[in-house]
Amino acid sequence: MSNNHVVDIENIKVHFDIKRSLAQDIISKKKIILKAVDGISFSIAKGEILSLVGESGSGKTTTGKAILQLAPLTEGSVNFLGEEVRGNDKVYMKEFRQNAQMIFQDPYQSVNPRNIVMDIVAEPLDVHGLVKTEAEREERVRHALEQAGMNPAEDYLYRYPHELSGGQRQRVVLASSMILEPKFVVADEPVSMLDASIRTGILKLLLELREKKALSYLFITHDLSLAWLISDRIAIMYLGKIMEIGKPDLIIHKGIHPYTRALTAIMPKPGIGRKEGRRILPGETPSPIEEINGCKFCTRCPIAKDICKEIEPLMEELESGHFVACHFAKEI
Repeated sequence: MSNNHVVDIENIKVHFDIKRSLAQDIISKKKIILKAVDGISFSIAKGEILSLVGESGSGKTTTGKAILQLAPLTEGSVNFLGEEVRGNDKVYMKEFRQNAQMIFQDPYQSVNPRNIVMDIVAEPLDVHGLVKTEAEREERVRHALEQAGMNPAEDYLYRYPHELSGGQRQRVVLASSMILEPKFVVADEPVSMLDASIRTGILKLLLELREKKALSYLFITHDLSLAWLISDRIAIMYLGKIMEIGKPDLIIHKGIHPYTRALTAIMPKPGIGRKEGRRILPGETPSPIEEINGCKFCTRCPIAKDICKEIEPLMEELESGHFVACHFAKEI
């Protein structure tokens, strides 16, 4: 483990038991298990943005929640600043929550519609008992709002969420997450529900905060082109597994895994005409409760062979920092 790492996760799994009807229990005693995250490992350095990219249902959000102890780990470990995260230690977790925050996807659902902006942004301060006077509380909220680009803060303090635009709501969510000055942030599709013009402003803000505070991000997105623009590294995820991880340019231009290549094939590239039709993967992502003995991607892979259906490929480092889980990585 490097001293420069903020987060290290080692072989984490998040499995859920699916409840069944009485009739289903009588017919079969076998448990149905949903493998949302099925054994992944990576690290995030200080000031680094690691983007987790994949289709809906690939386990990206569950991974972020598991790191923050918002989803229960079935196996594996999460280390934060060199110390294992102890989810059952209340004293430790209170300190951990101050240093690790999450920005949720939907700014319409992640704020309490009955609270004014002042109370929404100040809630983390209140929970952790970090301010002693009302004047100090208001000053911290003003600073957080202005840092999130809501100037002047006085214009927003006493508004309710329904009086704000989508972009303004997301800035309020950002202010609430950043008011504790965390060292690590899980950003779960933070701009996917915003207009393109507003999206640019939010992304610029996230990057500015990274530069000012040496923040580390796990940036969750289904948009590979967005990940290419803002990331230091990209991890490609499919059905609970990491398929490939490496530098953005390497993933985009020299991606090895067939799933990575399928994602880059449909990615719009500004200024580059498309000479051939889009290569669309056949079939749909299998259910995460379906048992697949070999590679998770073998049911849709254009180069799959018998070994892919029988043996799960291990992560292999092809060059420094570039890891691929494919039996035919070297041949490709």
